Amino acid sequence: MQIADKTILITGANRGIGEALVREALNRGAKRVFAGTRGALPNGALPNTGPRVTALTLDVTNASQIQRAVDKVAALDVLINNAGIAIPDDLTDLDALQKHLDVNLLGMVKVTQAFLPLLTRSKGAIVNNLSMTSVAALPILPSYSISKAAALSLTQSLRALLKRQGVSVHAVLPGTVDTDMTRGYDFPKVSPESVAAGIFDGVERGEEEIFPDPTSQTLADGWRAGVAKALERRINAIALEGAQIDLRDRL
Repeated sequence: MQIADKTILITGANRGIGEALVREALNRGAKRVFAGTRGALPNGALPNTGPRVTALTLDVTNASQIQRAVDKVAALDVLINNAGIAIPDDLTDLDALQKHLDVNLLGMVKVTQAFLPLLTRSKGAIVNNLSMTSVAALPILPSYSISKAAALSLTQSLRALLKRQGVSVHAVLPGTVDTDMTRGYDFPKVSPESVAAGIFDGVERGEEEIFPDPTSQTLADGWRAGVAKALERRINAIALEGAQIDLRDRL
């Protein structure tokens, strides 16, 4: 999957990693970029992006906005599920957990389902921006960590289910990125721009799990050669490759 001449949709595109992904896609020669944002952008567009970028009002928890976005996108090669929230909590408030699940998990499901016909037609790619907390929870963000772990399982499931349709599914597992979401946390951080470049590098290399920054890259070899990845391959081989069934109509 090369980004040049492709049509790409990015959710959560108004700031941070999302905005950096829009600009990096343009730098790599994307034909068209749809920038999905929860609220309308000032002046209707991201600054200094030009005519190849089309803004979409797209709250991933809003079914009608998702459908309106689908109606505006005639063709799609790459869907990047980037929208997310991170709110500190201690698991005493179930509403906080529900909010994280609504955006970080169910929003991803809803957007993916809505655009899947276009991606199936193009033999495209789904890129889910997750977190290192998908595999090891951050205690100060437990609801966030839970939602990202669930989103990793979703990504693995989609990867297996969509393989026969020619749609690749990628999990992005970044470390701490210098965005509004991490403001106030005293952790080593990397720039959104470097992470965006790392994400597209991973997509173009066909990596199932993308570790786009120096912190997350310390996990890459261990993950790819580890028990969890080996078990994913083994389960898929037994459940899918050995079964004489067609899963295309089961999503």
